[in-house]
Amino acid sequence: MSQSKIIFHLGIIILIFTSCQPEKYDLIIRNGQIIDGSGSEAIGADVGIRGDQIIKIGPNLRGEAKKEIDATGHIVSPGFIDVHAHLEPLIIDNEAQSHVRQGVTLALGGPDGGGPLRIGNYLDSLEKNGIGLNVAYLIGHNSIRNEVLGMVNREPSDEELEKMKGLVQSAMDEGAFGISTGLKYLPGTWAKLDEIIELSKVAAINEGIYTSHLREEGLSLLDGVGEAIQIAELADIPVVLTHHKVVGHPMWGSSTKTLNMVDSARSAGLDVMIDQYPYTASHTNIGILIPSWSMEGGRYDKFAERCQDPVLRDSIKRGIIFNLINDRGGNDLRRVQFSRFNYKPELEGKTIYDWALQEGLEPTIENGAELVIKAQLNRGANCIFHAMSSEDVERIMQHPQTMVASDGRLSQPGKGHPHPRAYGTFPIVLGEYTREKGVLSLHQAVHKMTGMPAKRLGLSNRGLLKEGFIADITIFDAETVNAQSTFEAPHQYPAGIPYVIINGQLVVDEGKYKSVLAGKVIKRQNR
Repeated sequence: MSQSKIIFHLGIIILIFTSCQPEKYDLIIRNGQIIDGSGSEAIGADVGIRGDQIIKIGPNLRGEAKKEIDATGHIVSPGFIDVHAHLEPLIIDNEAQSHVRQGVTLALGGPDGGGPLRIGNYLDSLEKNGIGLNVAYLIGHNSIRNEVLGMVNREPSDEELEKMKGLVQSAMDEGAFGISTGLKYLPGTWAKLDEIIELSKVAAINEGIYTSHLREEGLSLLDGVGEAIQIAELADIPVVLTHHKVVGHPMWGSSTKTLNMVDSARSAGLDVMIDQYPYTASHTNIGILIPSWSMEGGRYDKFAERCQDPVLRDSIKRGIIFNLINDRGGNDLRRVQFSRFNYKPELEGKTIYDWALQEGLEPTIENGAELVIKAQLNRGANCIFHAMSSEDVERIMQHPQTMVASDGRLSQPGKGHPHPRAYGTFPIVLGEYTREKGVLSLHQAVHKMTGMPAKRLGLSNRGLLKEGFIADITIFDAETVNAQSTFEAPHQYPAGIPYVIINGQLVVDEGKYKSVLAGKVIKRQNR
């Protein structure tokens, strides 16, 4: 036999031998029901992972692994993606357990116009420090405006506008996924539409998105939605109505109109989507009840100066009374609950109604307004506002363009009295709204948490359970998953999520958190 034929036959033998060898994996998930995040229903299959990648998906997967998970009776889904998260504590709370234990493997920071201004330096510090979940960021309009104009109510000059646009461009160059606005908050509330459009155009040119805490979510909600749709059209940018809701009893039911507006905009070719947290209460600082003009130049010192003028103080009080009746106050002091109140920490978890009784006051709206002024004069407070209807929440949740998002701040047990969404957003959708109420099907819910937000962010290798994709995976029990966090006792991790895998590393194992900082900083790439 010639030498060439011998080499050929040896090659065949080696090929046959190696093909018969079992595949080597770092981790195999066996016997689970896979919901892949695309919107498809569950199928039975195994998942093989090597390094940070999903290598193989299929039934009865052959191979050997360093570790195997028996997912019998469980759902295997992509890790959840939170497109509205307040990640400010991440530098000191780098494990981010309040998010990771919910099954969140990637969170988008910088919402509502806030967040770091110089994103590149900030992301470098996160990478150096190590993080417990994947993070991405938006550049906040309020951060930009405050840097260039300060806390003033005026339009930027041409030179100032160019400087603001330059800050957006720098952030996009450093990996931001787009721009966020908080047009209900200072100083963004003073920005005119033209300013927002010009800055959004910079993000749009760089293939970014625009997310908006609308200028109004109460009596002028429809105007707020209309403005966001205008921005989508005039800046030619994808828009997300972030934490979309209907605030205040006079407007309850208006989600029928806002969702029709979204549908009409999309029919006209505009890219408008929604994200939402699944609760009937919002959370923000108590200053949202106070007329913005009274805090121009300084939300504490200038506000205090104006309160010394009896005429101005009376005007401020009347504005607060209006908001307590018609907006976040829900026309009932028991609907405004303190979450963080450094001036009176004993009131955390209690309400303005409770404070009035403590002060020996009749719990009227007028006395409530006086207490709001007193709180702001003592450096403010953060509050939970119970002023939304369950019907609007469920209607928005069912809309085909709505993604699940927490609007939650990273929280640690025993620190303050946070909104329960900080611990429970994703499990409460899977448990209460899907299993118990049937508002969504299970595959719809998973799609709204995974494939939809990944597509919105332009992530080409996350958000789906698919061969070649990054192994961000959440395994949960569809029969027991639910939030344990409540408005009365928020510091509770959810039930029914025994495994969370981030970049191929097992971070939650049999319900126990492992001190593995497996997260990565995700930067936008031009597509």
